[in-house]
Amino acid sequence: MAEVIVAKTAGFCFGVKRAVEMVYEQIGKAEKIYTYGPIIHNEQVVDDLKEKGVEVIETEAGLDKLSEGIVIIRSHGVSKRIQDKITAQGLTIVDATCPFVKKIHNVVWEATSRGQQVIIIGSDTHPEVEGIKGWCTKDRPAVVIENAAQAEAFSNPENLDICIVSQTTFQQKKFQDLVAIFEKKGYHVIVVNTICNATFERQTEAKEIASKVDAMIVIGGLHSSNTQKLYEICRRECENTQYIQTLDDLMRSADSISCVGITAGASTPKTIIEEVQKYVRTYF
Repeated sequence: MAEVIVAKTAGFCFGVKRAVEMVYEQIGKAEKIYTYGPIIHNEQVVDDLKEKGVEVIETEAGLDKLSEGIVIIRSHGVSKRIQDKITAQGLTIVDATCPFVKKIHNVVWEATSRGQQVIIIGSDTHPEVEGIKGWCTKDRPAVVIENAAQAEAFSNPENLDICIVSQTTFQQKKFQDLVAIFEKKGYHVIVVNTICNATFERQTEAKEIASKVDAMIVIGGLHSSNTQKLYEICRRECENTQYIQTLDDLMRSADSISCVGITAGASTPKTIIEEVQKYVRTYF
């Protein structure tokens, strides 16, 4: 029987746990309950909420069709324009935006109001980043940087002060490397490291576990940015790393394994982690 090491930081982070609980609290309070986008990147949770009458609005066009009910803003947050639109349509808002993400909204709003150029380190298509962009003033839109090539190509012809923030789930080391590129350009840079402590601790622990096991299992939704980053980190330390959503995706290795590590993304329910852990302890 293989030894199993389960990351202490695996599973729901504070912001996700809070958001999910807020949705369940609304069930029964109104006939129509919606989330603007999936409340978290976990199909099992979203399906369970759907069975309880909570619908997902995927697009702004879908939002436009609503005239009554509760709209819950997910932990990723939304732009100021979307938030104002929900209110203007006479809908009730329940704001489940992660407080750490809300902090970024406030930072970029104030920075652009002062005439600073906001740089967001993160993925341009990630819903959290899309929301952050929407809190910059119209006359000073943010620039999103995801890699070194984009950072090197950035120009600042007006020689503006630059305020750098980060997607909460971005890799700490990569963030620091990208910030260094801006600093080397000689710009006046104000850095607000908005990577969530839970993300940093989760990534650090995953790296440590993966470095000393024969096999590593990373659990999380396929569309979960923080889980994808966990997988990348673990894969560099342990070649035998699997990325699964549920126990059904797990493949047993033909190799002899004496020690297995398990971690999970911030949107992974505890029940799924426990199910995988029990299986590994029994059959590996």
